Amino acid sequence: MTETEQIRNFSIIAHIDHGKSTLADRFLQFCHTIEDRMMKDQFLDNMDIERERGITIKSRAVTIQYKDLQGNDFKLNLIDTPGHVDFSYEVNRSLAACEGVVLLVDSTQGIQAQTLANLRLAHKRNLEVIVVINKIDLPNADVELRKEQIQELLNIPEEKIFTASAKAGIGIRDILEGIIKYISPPKDDKEDTLKALVFDSHFDKYRGVIMYARIFSGTLSVKDTIYLMHSDKNFDVLEVGIFCPDEQKTKDLKNGEVGYIIANIREPGLVKIGDTITLSNNRADNPLSGFQDSNPMVFSGVYPVDPVDYEALKAALEKLSLNDSSLRIEAESSVALGFGFRVGFLGLLHMEIIQERIDREYGVGIIMTNPSVIYKIMDNHLNIKNIDNPSHFPAVEKIAAMDEPYVKAFIMAPATSIGSVMRLCGDKRGDLISTESLMLEQVMLTFLIPLAEILTDFNDKLKSITQGYGSMEYDIIGYKPTDLVKLDILLNAEPVDAFSCLVHRSKARDVGQSLISKLKKVIPRHMFSIPIQAAIGQKIVARETIKALRKNVTAKCYGGDITRKKKLLEKQKEGKKKMKLIGKVNVPKNAFIEVLKNG
Repeated sequence: MTETEQIRNFSIIAHIDHGKSTLADRFLQFCHTIEDRMMKDQFLDNMDIERERGITIKSRAVTIQYKDLQGNDFKLNLIDTPGHVDFSYEVNRSLAACEGVVLLVDSTQGIQAQTLANLRLAHKRNLEVIVVINKIDLPNADVELRKEQIQELLNIPEEKIFTASAKAGIGIRDILEGIIKYISPPKDDKEDTLKALVFDSHFDKYRGVIMYARIFSGTLSVKDTIYLMHSDKNFDVLEVGIFCPDEQKTKDLKNGEVGYIIANIREPGLVKIGDTITLSNNRADNPLSGFQDSNPMVFSGVYPVDPVDYEALKAALEKLSLNDSSLRIEAESSVALGFGFRVGFLGLLHMEIIQERIDREYGVGIIMTNPSVIYKIMDNHLNIKNIDNPSHFPAVEKIAAMDEPYVKAFIMAPATSIGSVMRLCGDKRGDLISTESLMLEQVMLTFLIPLAEILTDFNDKLKSITQGYGSMEYDIIGYKPTDLVKLDILLNAEPVDAFSCLVHRSKARDVGQSLISKLKKVIPRHMFSIPIQAAIGQKIVARETIKALRKNVTAKCYGGDITRKKKLLEKQKEGKKKMKLIGKVNVPKNAFIEVLKNG
């Protein structure tokens, strides 16, 4: 058996919270990759946020040494993947470096929307799939029904379905044996030309960019001069190695292996995820087929709470964009919030995670504006512009047509919840395409819904109306005509650009009323009354008033003619009017945070 035949490259894919990180822990423990005294739950999830939320955000690689039942030594390269729909880009990156996947299914919940989505990604890459039914030790586990469901819906033969309890360590050896039996080793490419795919990277302030790569042909050694095909740059290799699970130096990386490369690259922008590495003196003719660039779907303004933190925020975003190439960043400014950045995210969870990482890892307090999507606006001269910022929205008379992005949403829910799910999607301007009955009293509902409608609270409401059993996965399908308006929030007749947003005309009044109601609670009272208005152009669609602080000027008047009191009240009224004309409304920073954090 050659060295290449002893290698298996695989990922674990699953719906969120089906036990993927726990199964990875058991692999590491069973194969003694980590000493028991060093072991901790979610070992490969090395961010605090991942541990607190119980989710995987970043893919991470680890090499596991395993001796099979016949006594043969194998090198198993596990590339961990996230489970949430927002991070399907991370999953795609991991799958690009693999020959097969372990599809994990929770025995109590069965196949979920994201299970099917991740499986489709694996099939697109023609990867071998084996299925593990997890959590079989729970009282409500129904293994036989799950097997039947997997065979019927996923068309996976029974011999490739394994049962396990990752938490209790049941069935781990069987899965490892299945990986060796059913997942193919890397192709033993006789070609000497080096081809390596960069599937991730991070920046170390002492060693520069550390690239995570899978070798597809040839050998890479220390002191070789490599050529990055996308960047068109040459670099000398200072160090190579594998993850066990921490970095472990090796002399070289051979065909089929997964490891890291350090080449004294000090500019993060020179390394592109999906790039092909080859040797400078023996270049490959064509790059490897990597994977498509991610396209951000959600945009938000990111501003420092304290203006002096602008440079710190800029540095934080640059470093995060190296480790997370799906971020899109450009500078912008706001009258209310000062200088900041327009940042593109893959989804709302992605946006929340980045917000927390900036705060925790870089110590910068930030304010984020309401999330928006990219709209296509055609002007009267038939020029089309992509608009993701309300401040760039043109005047109504200059617009010939407007389009907004739509998604095809696949919602899996209990059959008893069909009515509630259809009402929810109807409220979100969704159109039902099809209803498909699955096993175990489950249905798959397919809707066409505007992307903007599922950004904020859709998933929470879906979980609520289905008692936690509903799940959703979606594909972007393109653009459809829409009727957008720019909703402005006026404080004392002055627009506040930070609160402006683009909404569908039918939702404008409700969104406006929601925003001004929040503002009324967080803006302190002044010496004059403050009208808070939601407006579309010149038309006011909702209004609240913060009443003025008043001094009882008639307290000194006791007895006598009533006209004395009236004169004092009239005088006070005139003073309030004058104050309102020249007074400036003070909006505290925490008001922006409170209103914008919930959208």
